[in-house]
Amino acid sequence: MLIIGIATVVVAIVLVVLTCFSIPVLLELRKALAEIRQFTACTEERLTPVMNDLHETLCELKTLTREASERVEEVKGLTEAVGETGRHVRSINSVLGTVTGVIAGSSAWLAGARVAGRFLMDRMSKKRGK
Repeated sequence: MLIIGIATVVVAIVLVVLTCFSIPVLLELRKALAEIRQFTACTEERLTPVMNDLHETLCELKTLTREASERVEEVKGLTEAVGETGRHVRSINSVLGTVTGVIAGSSAWLAGARVAGRFLMDRMSKKRGK
C-alpha cells in the first residue's frame, strides 16, 4: 500500500507540474487564435471588393472577346470581298492588255496599209506620167 500511496503522490505532483506548464501554453494559443480570427476577418474584408472587381473585369473581358469574335467574322467577309475585287481587277487588266495589243497590232497594220497604198499610188501616178 505504501508503493501505491507514493505512486499516487508522484502522479499528482506530475499532474500539477504539467498543469502549471500547460497554462501559459494554452494562454498563448488563445492569443494566437484571436489574432488569426482578426487576420482572417481583415483579409476577408479586403478581399471581397477585390473579388467583386475581378468578377466584373472577367465579365467585361468575356463581352469584349465575344464582340471581337463577331468583328473577326465581319473582317473575314471584308477580306474575301477585297480578294474577289483583286481577282476582278486582274481579269480587267488582262482584257485591257489583250485589247491594247490588238489595237496596237491593227494600228501597225493600218499604218502599213497606208504606206503601201501611198507607195502604190505614187508608183501608179509615176507610170501614168511617163
